[in-house]
Amino acid sequence: MNDDFAQNLRLLCSYHKSIAEVCRRLEINRPQFNRYLSGRYRPAASTLRRLCDFFGVEVHEIMLPHDQFQRLVQVRPQSAPVASGPGDTISDHVDHLCRIGSNGLDRYLGHYFEYYLSMSTPGKLIRTLVSIEKRDGRVVFQRTERIQPEKGQPACHNRYQGAAFMLSDRLFLIDHEALNRHELTETILFPSFRNRLTRLTGLRIGVSDNSERMPCCTRVLYEYLGTSIGVRKALAMCGLIEPDSEGLDPAIAAAVSNKMAEGEIHFRARHLTGH
Repeated sequence: MNDDFAQNLRLLCSYHKSIAEVCRRLEINRPQFNRYLSGRYRPAASTLRRLCDFFGVEVHEIMLPHDQFQRLVQVRPQSAPVASGPGDTISDHVDHLCRIGSNGLDRYLGHYFEYYLSMSTPGKLIRTLVSIEKRDGRVVFQRTERIQPEKGQPACHNRYQGAAFMLSDRLFLIDHEALNRHELTETILFPSFRNRLTRLTGLRIGVSDNSERMPCCTRVLYEYLGTSIGVRKALAMCGLIEPDSEGLDPAIAAAVSNKMAEGEIHFRARHLTGH
């Protein structure tokens, strides 16, 4: 059985760029993973479940005789995961997506300042607070906007709640406006390949928070704050700010500029080199 499992695991790995990439995305030690590939060791039940979720197969399938498993893989579309979801209902597929999409997200748990050019106040940056946490096996987050209409007036808060996923080396954050439920937004971020998490960049699509409700896309930057912060103090720092504000790193304003380079025909995210 170990030999069949090892051969089946090697076959699944062959559909990825490298074994190193598989280990990194699964956050499994390479020497330990090599023991599974050699057939000398069987993973623990929880690790086996993670492997199957990652490759899109069921536990009983990965234990099949290798010839049978190979035929099973060959008849499934190679452009899609090796297996479809565990069921046919929408909720089954969402649950399956949440399981496979949580792999690799632990290092991104914590609090962030989010920066982007305001969709409703041209020329201003907006700084919001994003908190990502794991709850009941899923990675969820809350994004809080603090808007102060006029100096001296009380600030109002918009809260967005959603779920985060890691799929093929990209972070996907999908949320909805929690009070009125009249907006969905999606943010796609580049992951960080550095040992120390500092900043993430990507794109965010939503609608402007005014009567026009125009669908908009903007570059975005997430600045990592840590896993334990003073939330009230962080929220007090949120709101509309000038791009050249004192104390704001000019690199942040440059990273979220929505200018397009000459010859570009698509609006593209900007990858921070080394992040």
